[in-house]
Amino acid sequence: MNGFDPEYLKPYLDAVASSGAGFDATLWSSREGQQRRFHMLATLAGLEADEPGIILDLGCGVGDLARYLVEQDLPFSGYLGLDAVPEMVEVAAEFDDSRCGFMVADPVRDDDVLDSVSADWVFISGTLNSMDESTARSLVERAYGAARRGVVFNFLSDRPHPEWDGRDLSPASRFDTVSWIDWALSNTPLVRFDQQYYRGHDATIAMRHVDD
Repeated sequence: MNGFDPEYLKPYLDAVASSGAGFDATLWSSREGQQRRFHMLATLAGLEADEPGIILDLGCGVGDLARYLVEQDLPFSGYLGLDAVPEMVEVAAEFDDSRCGFMVADPVRDDDVLDSVSADWVFISGTLNSMDESTARSLVERAYGAARRGVVFNFLSDRPHPEWDGRDLSPASRFDTVSWIDWALSNTPLVRFDQQYYRGHDATIAMRHVDD
């Protein structure tokens, strides 16, 4: 990385510099919260009822989603995790499963990497939090266009339970949840949404192609 790294990467680069490449550098507040979000991604994608497919994980960090999929015995035929921070990918690559691979890449700046994978599902968990809403929308749109089945992603909801009022979200910010649902429905009627799993703090949307 260099001095031209975009703002959305800087929190992760700073975390790696201060604490090394590990769970703390993923900026998740807790492993329990991370696992809860992973469960919702898999649920809204319908992995348990679907034919095994290839999953592309944008912003894979140290490979925790890959480990979750394997530990939960969820069906998938292949997994590729992308992350723009080489140190994180180096740690992720220590996970030994023949179906899983990891690569240093920034899908925001690399327009070709999404199309090169031929994924059935694109998963985006936590990755959008450090982006502005326009950048996040563009990434999800391209991910949906590249996926054979669809995309499932989470973000911080602007309609949270009052218990979350006043919490310091830095470097994350809340997105306009209703506008995201409306945008998703403008692309496909096959939309699933949930934000009760974390008492409104988080929202997850799955968009599936009609002709899948």
